[in-house]
Amino acid sequence: QVQLVESGGGLVQTGGSLRLSCVASGFTFTTYTMGWFRQAPGKEREFVSAIYYDGSTSWYAGSVKGRFTISRDNAEDTVYLQMNSLKPEDTAVYYCAANRAGRGVASTQDYNYWGQGTQVTVSS
Repeated sequence: QVQLVESGGGLVQTGGSLRLSCVASGFTFTTYTMGWFRQAPGKEREFVSAIYYDGSTSWYAGSVKGRFTISRDNAEDTVYLQMNSLKPEDTAVYYCAANRAGRGVASTQDYNYWGQGTQVTVSS
């Protein structure tokens, strides 16, 4: 049974930091590109960041580049998202996702598996 379990969300003030974690099970983590998406109320789910199966390449949305860092630990089947200099517009539910093909990374349709999400709220 495939599972992606996110954790690390919470309430933080503007300028603060959070580190999200996503633990994977039920599939061969080391062969999947992993991504983070977010969805704010009333908005579509949007791409945040992704990392290649071996950690060699990463991608970021323009809105988070320079503030967020994605990483993975293939020994622990875990992907992380370090979020610094948080802004109120970063408030959303953050989802972890797994992408077998790895050809595209920025569309929700590129991903095979999804977690349940973790809430991040940034207060002004």
